[in-house]
Amino acid sequence: MRRGILFGAALALFAALPTFAQSILPASFAGWNSNSKEPFAPGDATSLTIAKEYGFASGERIAYARGGGTLDVTLYHMNDPSGAYGEYSYLRTPDMAHADLAEHSSMSAARALVLVGNTVLDVRGRDLPKADQDLKSLVSAVSVVAPRTQNGLLPTLNEHLPHTDFVDRSDRYILGPATLDQLFPVPMGNALGFSQGAEAELAHYRLGSHDLTLLITDYPTPQYASKKLIELQQTFDINGSKPDSGSAPLYAKRSLTLIAFVAGAKSEDEANQLLRQVESDTELTWNEPSFQFTQPNIGTIVVGTIIGTGIICLFALVSGLAFGGVRLVVKRALPDRVFDRSDQLQILQLGLSSKPINAEDFYGFGPTGKN
Repeated sequence: MRRGILFGAALALFAALPTFAQSILPASFAGWNSNSKEPFAPGDATSLTIAKEYGFASGERIAYARGGGTLDVTLYHMNDPSGAYGEYSYLRTPDMAHADLAEHSSMSAARALVLVGNTVLDVRGRDLPKADQDLKSLVSAVSVVAPRTQNGLLPTLNEHLPHTDFVDRSDRYILGPATLDQLFPVPMGNALGFSQGAEAELAHYRLGSHDLTLLITDYPTPQYASKKLIELQQTFDINGSKPDSGSAPLYAKRSLTLIAFVAGAKSEDEANQLLRQVESDTELTWNEPSFQFTQPNIGTIVVGTIIGTGIICLFALVSGLAFGGVRLVVKRALPDRVFDRSDQLQILQLGLSSKPINAEDFYGFGPTGKN
């Protein structure tokens, strides 16, 4: 009976381990205690599809309470930091100013977003700027649960965005067609080639009284980027390629692996104000060290062969004489001590005569070692 109880308790413990292993949000922090906890996934189909494009793995939501205040914290657990950065950029709204909770964090009066490794914290409450220190405690608590919150390199496409006329907090990192169609004025779907390794960065710019949308797409190689631009010009009205396509006109420019698109421009000159500021930082080096191989003529080959053979023969002769000379000198100076010592020399006899053969007979030494 006792063994059965212990076995049942062990089963219950192992069954509970996955639940504990999956939990990243702390049960309490800075006096805030969890009130309710539940797994989380984006509710509507569009948000779920976009989250999956960024690599959504799992989520959790906890309601915290302290005194009369409440905090609703949602955690997005992504497959890698790049996907978490994309989800963070997608969830951020223009009214959320940069915060000092982490390198990538933003906050408004009622909402805060924080990028922590490969997770995104979405905090909702009242007067959140006043709870700045409490939120830092929450970020620290989430940061220490490595490796479930892994760190890594973040995308650098935003470094190619022009700064002039940029609309603050309008940049978005894009990894899939659903996100692109949600944010870009011209629906392009899978045409950009996200499944072949493309990634994109989008931002808004204010020129005069209207907005322009800049989309920068990065491809694995310059050749693939050039081919992709030609394919897109056959489907969409890019740089006047298909004015009867029925889609809004786009203006584009390729810079090595980058293709920049501008939507909403009234003219090509206006679009070029943005496009000329987009440059790839990839460097191609053509002056690498090289050599030129020239094959020698037959005469040089024959002469070189003869000289090489002579050197090898001369080396063999000198080595043989040196070895034999050293051996003779040692035998003369130290007879029967180093080489061919009579007490260690054995001779095979054929028995063709009745006279026994002694090793001393070959060197003229008697049994006592004297001549």
